[in-house]
Amino acid sequence: MCNVDVIYNKEHDRFYIGQTENLKTRLIAHNNKTFKNCFTARFDGEWQLIYKEEVATRNEALVREKQLKSFRGRQFVKSFIPR
Repeated sequence: MCNVDVIYNKEHDRFYIGQTENLKTRLIAHNNKTFKNCFTARFDGEWQLIYKEEVATRNEALVREKQLKSFRGRQFVKSFIPR
């Protein structure tokens, strides 16, 4: 199983769309700035999970991630941002 996830940084009003097999570990890595060249490493503050989907394969996760990164996908994701 793979997860497609959206994490959100309230302090900077930014979100990140990604996919992983281990969501808990991945979120910890983003918050610890483990990925130095990743978009999330540029922003201080806590990243929190606001949306996730489980899919059967990594290929399905990549397809769904691409859909969420489209204009309509981003509009959908914005509806989950806490206000």
